[in-house]
Amino acid sequence: MFSVTDVTAGYGESTVLRGVSLEVPDGTVAALLGPNGAGKTTLMRVAAGLIRPRSGRLSLGGADITRSSPNQRVKRGLCHIPEGRGVFPSLTVRENLSLQSAPGQQAQSIERAVSAFPRLGERLPQLAGTMSGGEQQMLALARAYIQNPRVVLLDEVSLGLAPKVVDEIFEFLAKLRDGGAALVLVEQYVNRALALADQVYLLNRGEIVFSGSPDQVDEATLFEQYVGVG
Repeated sequence: MFSVTDVTAGYGESTVLRGVSLEVPDGTVAALLGPNGAGKTTLMRVAAGLIRPRSGRLSLGGADITRSSPNQRVKRGLCHIPEGRGVFPSLTVRENLSLQSAPGQQAQSIERAVSAFPRLGERLPQLAGTMSGGEQQMLALARAYIQNPRVVLLDEVSLGLAPKVVDEIFEFLAKLRDGGAALVLVEQYVNRALALADQVYLLNRGEIVFSGSPDQVDEATLFEQYVGVG
């Protein structure tokens, strides 16, 4: 179980999150939806340890990680895939994958990454920055497969990608879930997120305004929260 309990956080004197709580059991997907500026990315950064909450608690597998550093959270099994292409553009695909591997496990890690995204096998000697946006996102996502994490935070991983690539990415996310990982998914394709999710949280103006199963979310609720019209 990964949980966020009554978390308040922000930047400087600005408060972005106000008493946010969510729970994600192992092997399930929580879709975190809401309009731009709702605080979704801030919540992901708090979960990853990049922003220290002002109050509240975060736990992973029963252990309190509220004050843990980002690298300590990684060691506990948390993987953060931020918005944008999270790769080293001046390094080759092989070098990017090797950096994410445990010592002495580079060959096995590359093999796992290629099994998840066969296209990366054709790009191993290529500089990551010269690949297409979809291929770079596959490379970024491969980290979640290499590290075998318990929790994966995914912030707009399909942003700006072709529909065919989006299909591949969602197939990969389903494999992660089926492998027992807990996923927290911020996603622009709402219908795709709902189809994958076990639990849905709607965030608006820094507060959770709805939590429930996907079949409890109707179009009127989504429209109201995204557009602000009742």
